[in-house]
Amino acid sequence: MSNHIQALLADRLSQLETSAIRELFKLLGKPGIISFAGGFPDASLFDIEGIAQASAQALQDNAGGALQYGATEGLEPLRTELVKLMGQKGAAIENADLIVTTGSQQALDLVGKTLINPGDKVIVEGPTFLATIQCFRLYGADLISAPVDDEGVDVNNLEQLIATHKPKFVYLIPTFGNPSGATLSLARRKRILELAVKTGTLVIEDDPYGDLYFDAPPPPSLLALSADVPGSRDWLVHCGSLSKVLSPGLRVGWMVAPAALLGKAVMCKQFSDAHTSTFAQATAAAYLQSGRLPAELAKVRAVYAARARCMCDALEREVGDAIRFVRPAGGLFVWATLTGANGAISDGSALAKRAIDNNVAFVPGTPFFAQDPDPRTLRLSFATADEDKIEAGIAKLAQAIRG
Repeated sequence: MSNHIQALLADRLSQLETSAIRELFKLLGKPGIISFAGGFPDASLFDIEGIAQASAQALQDNAGGALQYGATEGLEPLRTELVKLMGQKGAAIENADLIVTTGSQQALDLVGKTLINPGDKVIVEGPTFLATIQCFRLYGADLISAPVDDEGVDVNNLEQLIATHKPKFVYLIPTFGNPSGATLSLARRKRILELAVKTGTLVIEDDPYGDLYFDAPPPPSLLALSADVPGSRDWLVHCGSLSKVLSPGLRVGWMVAPAALLGKAVMCKQFSDAHTSTFAQATAAAYLQSGRLPAELAKVRAVYAARARCMCDALEREVGDAIRFVRPAGGLFVWATLTGANGAISDGSALAKRAIDNNVAFVPGTPFFAQDPDPRTLRLSFATADEDKIEAGIAKLAQAIRG
């Protein structure tokens, strides 16, 4: 970068690091590589026919509204459909309780804009969504990691961290976390809501993966459970998205929050992008009105469940005790730890380089930690590779692990 431009850049950009995932993607053009690195859904599973019909319907019903500027809060038909969608999952809200955002990632950015002052303490899971770490640090947050186990965040540890640091808020992905794949148990969810009320701590619930369960549905969202914990709705922000269940290209998400916070978020969004694409919103509304989503979701769940099972079976068969992981019950990821058994490699970053040479890619785990990274960890996505590629890729990964 030219020196004169470098000198003009905002100081806060020094907090940012180049995304390890984006750097890895530069290597993925290598011929023959099998990638488990992405964090996105499989485009071959998108309901293209249904989305095409919905976009045509949106133009037929109200072309002017779909192509014109719109309200920052979101198109009312879409807000109505999102309220119905949330209601089907046990969360009773009204249109005024949510705003439409440009993906749930914009909702997280709005959380940062409206809440974080430089130096504020913010508790996140360790590990957590990489973009959230970068986003919150951009606003000057001092991030504190709360350990995660097979049932999600360790609530006893979280309670101690809240007492010690008195954070501005706590950020969680309770269901099929990225990257951990962990799902917070029902008992822990209730405890977190009780803890929020007891300590006066705002909790941000990010829920992009909750519909991607394989067998039984996960426990209700914190938003749904808040009805059973008096006062907890006042300490809760819920971020949702259609990106993983419909299409990330539509960039449609939403944010449910207390009125005072939601109003400030609307102001910040107005200054940022005015509103989420009205055409995308109208298309999403028409799609949800069509009633196609439940059947399409069932198909997607079945495919992802089969791929997850295939990957886990292959890891157990090919890698054995050189790797440790918990089979996910949903989502897009297997989170694993290298054990170093029988002299096998135990450093995820070193393995990533060796694996690329062996024509297989994944994301090492260290970038997903805001504090105290575990170098033994790695994230594998089963979403975009078919079962034959998964089998072949895990065999290549096993060779790289054994050296």
